[in-house]
Amino acid sequence: MVQLAPLALVAVFTSVALLTGALVSRLLAPDSGARRRLQEVIDTPARSAVLPELSPLAGDTMSGGWTAVAGMLPRSRKELARLRQRLVRAGVQYVGAPVIFSIAELLLPIVLGAGVYVGGVPAPPVQMLAVLGAAAAGFFIPGMWLERRLSRRRREIENGLPDALDLLVVCIEAGSGLDQAILKTSEEIAFTYPALGEELRMLNSEIRAGKSRMDAFKALAARTKVDDVRALVAMLIQTDRFGTSIGQALRTHAETSRTRRRQRAEEAAQKIGVKLVFPLVLFFFPAFYVVVLGPAVIQFMNTFRE
Repeated sequence: MVQLAPLALVAVFTSVALLTGALVSRLLAPDSGARRRLQEVIDTPARSAVLPELSPLAGDTMSGGWTAVAGMLPRSRKELARLRQRLVRAGVQYVGAPVIFSIAELLLPIVLGAGVYVGGVPAPPVQMLAVLGAAAAGFFIPGMWLERRLSRRRREIENGLPDALDLLVVCIEAGSGLDQAILKTSEEIAFTYPALGEELRMLNSEIRAGKSRMDAFKALAARTKVDDVRALVAMLIQTDRFGTSIGQALRTHAETSRTRRRQRAEEAAQKIGVKLVFPLVLFFFPAFYVVVLGPAVIQFMNTFRE
């Protein structure tokens, strides 16, 4: 007779896994259609006076459906707003991303725990520990993913900023205005540093949508949370306020940013030796000792046997 309990567990596990996968895929795939339509509206000469919110940090409003779902989550609106800011800095611009991320945090421990339980670890004590470990891993995985994505995006922006500044200097010295230079730089830098190109495109879109240049620069610094970008924004605000030469200021800041990038690379190179200690001790030296001392030990044992 077929046992119903294991089949029910498999059905529940499959349903929850499919739901979690759908939510995660929705989180990782922002609304490209909306972005495309927004870009078409922005690119038209006679654009509408009312545009969707371009700065994710300027407003955390969600549609009615997402607001209803957010009301059922254990997080408050302030916590969801802070989570939205972190997701925006990680490059996830979708308006419902905080709700989807929170639901994934709730469902992933259940999915992994149920998966380990259905997998059938034989001994009950080991099974309980495995289920608890899988559930704990599912609880921490979304946060680790977000931190890793934040770090990678921040590092990409830091590394690409000197090249972007060089392109800005070239465009400005060729006679382009600052807004047109930012747009051209965002198009060119997106091939090598997509995150920086996206931020510059958003900056240009905010300016073209009617936001003041100073507020758009401040929003850029708030989104990225990168020290070099903050220094650049402060320099651009002062240049725009006092009317000094933008090209010379950008050239000086580009040299400073390039020096900082070289210093970061040298610092990372100096840390490699320390980071290699544990892999060498755990993996290389045991195999090395087996290859070098193995024949001598075998010969020594054969000598004693004789």
